[in-house]
Amino acid sequence: MRYRILAFLAILITGITIAVILNLNHYSDDPDSTSNRNQNNRLKVYNPSDVNPDLVDSSLHDKKKDHTIGDFSFLNQLGDTITKADVSGHIFVADFFFTTCAGICPKMTTQLKRVQDEFMDDPQFLILSHTVNPKIDSVEVMYKYAQRFGADHSKWWFLTGSKKDLYLMARKSYLVVPDEANPNYSHGDESDFIHTENFVLIDPDGRIRGMYDGTDPDKVSAMILDIYDLKKEYPGH
Repeated sequence: MRYRILAFLAILITGITIAVILNLNHYSDDPDSTSNRNQNNRLKVYNPSDVNPDLVDSSLHDKKKDHTIGDFSFLNQLGDTITKADVSGHIFVADFFFTTCAGICPKMTTQLKRVQDEFMDDPQFLILSHTVNPKIDSVEVMYKYAQRFGADHSKWWFLTGSKKDLYLMARKSYLVVPDEANPNYSHGDESDFIHTENFVLIDPDGRIRGMYDGTDPDKVSAMILDIYDLKKEYPGH
């Protein structure tokens, strides 16, 4: 009788082991489970060659290293001019939105409020939310939007500028927006932007260190943990 029990347990353990292995293999093939860390368990540095080419300007398709965000000059919700110099040396999260969006934008902005609150006392952390509809999203309109979501004006900047400059930042710097001529994407009648749910994590050197679905609370929680790890990589941040 004892031998039958031992044989049954051996079969059971073998079955469980096989199931676990198969399950791990399944997840390793799932693109959504791909780690955003390198072999040293540090956050990857993303370059244009690492991103869907549809979201990258054709001039950058073959760039495999040294990608950083470009220079910019936008107005925030207070009417202040914000440039790359203002974010240099900071860890920050960038996203794209518009104030009249009734779909994913409120979800994204609510998640960013979580992020702001988590790092409220960290002067080296910022959030940059870029409008994709500057025709409507004036400084005054964005100020009201920022107030609605409890944004701290010193830490979370809602940015507007020319549509062309905003588009170039999305496509050439943050690598999140398809080209206006790409027939596989709908860009709408009023703007050549397609809205994106991606949050982009930028390190103090201006490099992309992560991309996350801003509508998914679990992905945003993972981003918060990644920010803490990035702070360890940059002592004092």
